Amino acid sequence: MKLAVLKERRLYEGRVAATPETVKKLIALGFSIVVEKGAGNMSHFSDEAYETAGAKIAPTPQKTLEGASVVLKVQAPMTKMDGGEDEVKLLPEGALLLGILQPYAKPELIEAYNNRKVTAFALERIPRITRAQAMDVLSSQSNLAGYRAVIEASYTFERAFPMMMTAAGTIAPARVLILGAGVAGLQAVATAKRLGAIVSVFDVRAAAKEQVESLGATFVEVDFQESGEATGGYAKEMSEDYKLRQAAKIKEVLQKSDIAITTALIPGKPAPRLITADMVAGMKQGSVVVDLAVESGGNCEGSVLGEVVEKNGVKIVGYANMAGRIPTDASAVYARNLLHLLTLCVDKDSKSLKINWDDEIIRAIALTHEGKAFQPEKGVS
Repeated sequence: MKLAVLKERRLYEGRVAATPETVKKLIALGFSIVVEKGAGNMSHFSDEAYETAGAKIAPTPQKTLEGASVVLKVQAPMTKMDGGEDEVKLLPEGALLLGILQPYAKPELIEAYNNRKVTAFALERIPRITRAQAMDVLSSQSNLAGYRAVIEASYTFERAFPMMMTAAGTIAPARVLILGAGVAGLQAVATAKRLGAIVSVFDVRAAAKEQVESLGATFVEVDFQESGEATGGYAKEMSEDYKLRQAAKIKEVLQKSDIAITTALIPGKPAPRLITADMVAGMKQGSVVVDLAVESGGNCEGSVLGEVVEKNGVKIVGYANMAGRIPTDASAVYARNLLHLLTLCVDKDSKSLKINWDDEIIRAIALTHEGKAFQPEKGVS
């Protein structure tokens, strides 16, 4: 079984789908590994390290993919529409493709996968169940994104985070508001608290209150009875009445905050707009907003993908792919997620691919198979 690891070519992407550590374990599963030259450079994994682990290095994507049964990616393969090498057309017919494929944002790729009869697994759809925790790429990457968001905020913010007692007087601690208490939000809470900030958190899910308070932060509540919890622990879109009260509450807390970090996402839909231009105008001069949802349209009005902009004295950080700004660690945990998932897909005795189409994890992540969009209710005959 040949397994190909491609170099990532999308803008803002420095991660890689396999590391020398996971290459050794993939070989033990029965794979022969080919890594594209330079694939790990931005994550500080050299070609020599991959070769030492047992992989072969190929000079081009064409040579890397030649005869591959399995293809590992971080992000969806490039197409001509992306302005680069058409990686989809290079995929071997019938290969298994694993990556964060963004089927909602890139639906046109479904047809492209079908044309190549590729079996495509979208890893962001891994269900939030106990036995899938080690495969959950969204959680592992969001965890790092939440940490990095606070680090970026502290760098952009031109004051100290902790309270400091000095002979010249006391420096007040920074006040941080975090919107969204998912994996990224909770890690942002923990990181901001470790830096000494006073942290408040808002989330539409009442169940998040206990988690937030256990980290020493204050949970901001909207006086309105409506559940914000959707399937799998994700947030759902709220009613218009709720949104009005939510906006008023967020505006009130923002006026007292120095930093806001927004993490709110709704699967398959644009990110909810939580901070308006009017709210930004009401924030203190020198405040900072970090918008982790900028790639999905943004939680903050005025955020610009890949840039830091200033509005009314408030800096809005719109860096894309925040986890990718810590590429070594992000690649390490992502590669381990893939390793655990591939263990499900390999027969240990014959050391060959054997996908169990009745497995709830496989049924959740499968996008295409044998030239058709995969339908979980029908399975594979």
